[in-house]
Amino acid sequence: MKNRLPLERRDFLRAASAATAVATFVPSHVLARSGSTAPNDRIQLGIIGIGPRCTYDLGAIFPMSDVRCVAIADVQATRREAGKKLVDEAYSNQDCVTYRDFRELLDRKDIDAVLIATGDRWHAAASILAAEAGKDVYSEKPCGITISACQELAEAMHRHQRVFQAGTQRRSVANFRKAVEWAQSGKLGKLHTLHASVYIPTLENSWLPAQPEPPRDRIDWNLWLGPAAWRPFNQTYCDGGWRGQWDFDSGARLLDWGAHTVDLCQWANNADDTMPIEYEPTDNNIVCTYANGVKLIIDFLPQPFGDRSPHYITRLGTCPVRFVGDAGSVETGDSGEIVATPESLQSEITEKIKRSRGLDVHEHARNFFDCMRSRERTAANEDIMRQSHVACHAAALAWVLKRKLTIDPVKEEFVNDVEANQLRSRPNRNWQA
Repeated sequence: MKNRLPLERRDFLRAASAATAVATFVPSHVLARSGSTAPNDRIQLGIIGIGPRCTYDLGAIFPMSDVRCVAIADVQATRREAGKKLVDEAYSNQDCVTYRDFRELLDRKDIDAVLIATGDRWHAAASILAAEAGKDVYSEKPCGITISACQELAEAMHRHQRVFQAGTQRRSVANFRKAVEWAQSGKLGKLHTLHASVYIPTLENSWLPAQPEPPRDRIDWNLWLGPAAWRPFNQTYCDGGWRGQWDFDSGARLLDWGAHTVDLCQWANNADDTMPIEYEPTDNNIVCTYANGVKLIIDFLPQPFGDRSPHYITRLGTCPVRFVGDAGSVETGDSGEIVATPESLQSEITEKIKRSRGLDVHEHARNFFDCMRSRERTAANEDIMRQSHVACHAAALAWVLKRKLTIDPVKEEFVNDVEANQLRSRPNRNWQA
């Protein structure tokens, strides 16, 4: 693994990269602005992997007149067909083209960007292939199934000068933004503790019984597996039963929520260019420590969520976070409600904030498409993703190995731990054979 560039040089190269991208390739439709948009000025969007989350995302994208979904790729015929029906009904036409193999979608020169909403195992590999094909990328999270996958993804976006947005949409949701604003502004005093909620981690890799493999046109099992380790077909995997499986999932499921909540804590701590350096697992959490002494507590919240950690208020919904300083604290979650001290902060909570919902992707998708036009960096760009995802993976490995780990935040290597460093990557299966 290559060492990271010094921060100042990285920043210079990013700025130069963005400037070069504007100078070398900005299609005419990318120069259009939202509003009433001529057909040839629209961003042409392709979908790689369509299921419940992608369907939700498209509900926010369909009303955008300057974006048009034109193609869907999915290895499962039923999902391809359902996706085409959804898109065609939204646009009142029959124009959406479907593909079993997403590489055919990437070969289309008229497609400017892709929304990747496959299972975790595919996010990084598909993002890299899309960047190589000259597409900008919005990837659902977790964006990489390992530390090395996150690194390779980020480096590919820089190398190919693509706009990238991680699907950590809570960066664009009003109640979380307000909580981070208070943390960064000093209104809570000096920060000393951050709380990020996650599911209780799991470590599972047992195979389900083998079933007859379906025809490739119905389910392409080889392409479904992609870079993940081979195992025999079982329909349960395709129906969502891959979750929690080490071969298919990210970081013992820690990244299901951690990709959001750890990311928000990173942001609140002004730590988007670094990460905690120590990760110590306990029975109920993982205690992470930044170089400046701030503690990040990754709390395990059991399901159902009625029996909560004492740090969290039940009514605040899923993905709650808590930022604590020496003069106050703030807690918020997907319900949009904010609980803060000192009491004077409550007067800053607007009606828009009260209506916030953590799953809402509209502002985050809009930020991505606007950045495609300007070639500016997105709210959850590849470097922000890299730092917060690597932190999540480091915490997950500490839990898996049941010991304290120390990481060099520049090299992104564990200190004096050969086993942990070996687990930063996994072998990739040759799915193209």
